[in-house]
Amino acid sequence: MSHDDLGPAPIRFLRPPGCGDTVRPMRSPAVHTYVALALHVGGRMRVEHRGEFELRAGHLHIIPAGDPHRVLSASRPEIWGLGFCRTCLDPARYGGLFAPLDRVRGGASPVIELPAARQAYVLDLLRELEREQQAAAPMPVIAESLLALVLAEVVRASGGIQAAPAQRPSLVAQALAMIEARCLGPLSLKEVAAAVRRSPAHVTTAVKQATGRTVGAWIIEGRLAEARRRLVATDEYVDVIAERVGYADPSHFVRLFRRHHGVTPAAWRAQHRRAA
Repeated sequence: MSHDDLGPAPIRFLRPPGCGDTVRPMRSPAVHTYVALALHVGGRMRVEHRGEFELRAGHLHIIPAGDPHRVLSASRPEIWGLGFCRTCLDPARYGGLFAPLDRVRGGASPVIELPAARQAYVLDLLRELEREQQAAAPMPVIAESLLALVLAEVVRASGGIQAAPAQRPSLVAQALAMIEARCLGPLSLKEVAAAVRRSPAHVTTAVKQATGRTVGAWIIEGRLAEARRRLVATDEYVDVIAERVGYADPSHFVRLFRRHHGVTPAAWRAQHRRAA
């Protein structure tokens, strides 16, 4: 399985490198550490994601973090999309806009069809997100506003906030949802296992088999994603950031960050602020 992350930004415009003639079938599934929304505006693509789907213009593919998916075949697809770190966003600001993501995790179809009258509007929102991402001084509030507008269209096209869930989420989906919601505070494999009423060994095996990562790795990824956001977006001291993302010991946080990113948090902040 392949994995990736969004880098310093919690919301990013995504124009997959595999568009047009360059798309090739995937031998093994990809697993994102972030939520991805992919709007198909041309061509066709057959994907495997909780079943098999043929995607064509007007289809929007919802991919929750941790969901394995792969391309089976493609014919000149054109795809525009975005990715976002759900852990890094205040759920109170989004109300029920995350409802379609939760329904997909509960077994609903990951593919919805946007009404023809709204497709151009959503594409314009994605183009605006691309322009904002390329600006000399990107403003996070603009990216969040654009994300909210895209999610509102997804909610409307998928039946509204109150649409009934498909079924009870799988064990892995429940575990990942809990990690997203609570990883910035004290959280252990034992607590995740207790919440889903399974043994720690059973949970970590199920999550690793489904996503290629352990429960502990998912907790760390959620914390580091928020740490990266804070390092770029705020002037908080590193020890304050460490505490805000769940680490009481700043030294442990620095060692962990350096192990994952090759530099200390302070050096990472300096690098990405220069790049911006």
